[in-house]
Amino acid sequence: MEYKKMVEPFVANVSLYLHEAIKEGKTVLLEGQLGSMKDPDHGIYPMVTSSSTLAGYGAVGAGIPPYEIKQIVTVCKAYSSAVGAGAFVSEIFGGEEADELRRRGGDGGEFGATTGRPRRMGWFDCVASKYGCRMQGTTDVAFTVLDVLGYLDEIPVCVGYEINGEVTKEFPVTHLLEKAKPVYKVLPGWKEDIRGIKNYEDLPENCRKYIEFIEKEIEYPITMISNGPGRDDIIYRNK
Repeated sequence: MEYKKMVEPFVANVSLYLHEAIKEGKTVLLEGQLGSMKDPDHGIYPMVTSSSTLAGYGAVGAGIPPYEIKQIVTVCKAYSSAVGAGAFVSEIFGGEEADELRRRGGDGGEFGATTGRPRRMGWFDCVASKYGCRMQGTTDVAFTVLDVLGYLDEIPVCVGYEINGEVTKEFPVTHLLEKAKPVYKVLPGWKEDIRGIKNYEDLPENCRKYIEFIEKEIEYPITMISNGPGRDDIIYRNK
């Protein structure tokens, strides 16, 4: 009953409430959970969740017309991580290398939010990210935890998958994904702490080159960059 009182003010006819808000020209923000690869139809089956993780499904869940979704911000980490089993092409297998990135990563380390399990770590995967953005219908990419990579001399980026002796930049179907080997391009690190920087132009040159290289590979605009765990640690980039 205590929870009933807490929740009661927020209970409404949601689709009608949102319909009225849209009619009045208000801004509505929908938040999705998990990423494209956990989608039951378009993700890496069977390592998926129970309902769609794609932005298009937001219209169904919220009860609004699909054409009302005007902007789709896709959140991508500056490196990769995963919890549990399943294909992970850009995974780092060197124990010490993965351990250091895991320890430095996220906000207090890369460990499962619910279970506390150590996450599997990997380099940024342009192939999977481009596919994920395509499936979301991305208009803007928010590029996060970039500050974590400041300790590295060199940063590998996965730019292709080698499957049966051929290199592809398009994300494959699952039975081919299991055979994929990563193709890396190694970029120079920036070797400095970028926390506290507010303007894109003030980022170190190699840091900007890393962002712009990934943007070119994934073919979607990176318009937001987070360089720290704080709410205000975001650089807005004019495209």
